[in-house]
Amino acid sequence: MAEANRRDIVLLVDDSPDALGFLTEALEASGYSVLIATSGHGALQIVARISPDLILLDAVMPGMDGFETCRTLKADPAVAQVPVIFMTGLTETEHVVKALESGGVDYLTKPINIDELRARIRVHLSNARSAQSARVALDAAGRHLLAIRGDGQVHWTTPQANRLIETAIGHADGIGEVARAAAAWLSHRRAGTAQQADTTFPFPGATGLPLTLSLLGTIGTDEYLFRLTSANRQSEDEMLRERFGLTHRESEVLLWIANGKANRDIGEILGLSSRTVNKHLEQIYSKLGVENRASAAVKAADVLRET
Repeated sequence: MAEANRRDIVLLVDDSPDALGFLTEALEASGYSVLIATSGHGALQIVARISPDLILLDAVMPGMDGFETCRTLKADPAVAQVPVIFMTGLTETEHVVKALESGGVDYLTKPINIDELRARIRVHLSNARSAQSARVALDAAGRHLLAIRGDGQVHWTTPQANRLIETAIGHADGIGEVARAAAAWLSHRRAGTAQQADTTFPFPGATGLPLTLSLLGTIGTDEYLFRLTSANRQSEDEMLRERFGLTHRESEVLLWIANGKANRDIGEILGLSSRTVNKHLEQIYSKLGVENRASAAVKAADVLRET
């Protein structure tokens, strides 16, 4: 019931107190919960804690303007899919183009017509929900997918892909590194310096867990979809299964334990419930002759180091 009554959250970013007051009153009267930021930096601080459903962003602000703010937001996979509607008195074509190129989905000129604003918000929230539903379906299927733009910006990723990249690269900007490498590969492919028939390329993981990226196709204007796999994941699975007499799923769980993942993370990566992960752990402990995950991780790591 709480979910059904949830109010959509709109982040309103504007340095004008008059505009903030007018728009906040209109949006709240329309049934939205409103968060307020008076600068680009303030907006970034808010989205680091709360993910809004939509962002209304003034283009012209002192310091970090709306265009830079939007580009920074779109570089963060956690909020990259949140639609951004620009609001400004600038009407020249170059400013409209700049707003769209920085990641905005729409553009409203001031003074804002509230009826038009409501209509555009409804449309973009609906579009965002449809896109999110598609990604949730992919997540539920356990797909390791990454969508990028031609310039190397991350468009969206599934949680499974995020976690696989985090494990392979070992630091926070791992997703950005992989996306930039994919964009460079696409560029070489278009230029003819890579074989057009090739649809996969390797990415060396910093933690010794190399990745393979497979191009699934173009899914929008300048948007490319890749599937990620761990290049040596299968051989490691086989090694653990052979050494300890594990089932295929048990070996997958043990491999992620050896890579330091918590039960919740393992469940998300493999598409399992926490209860199922715990059941697999019971069998793993029994077969390895250990009593806890730390001892299991050590045994698994010893085997993997033999390669």
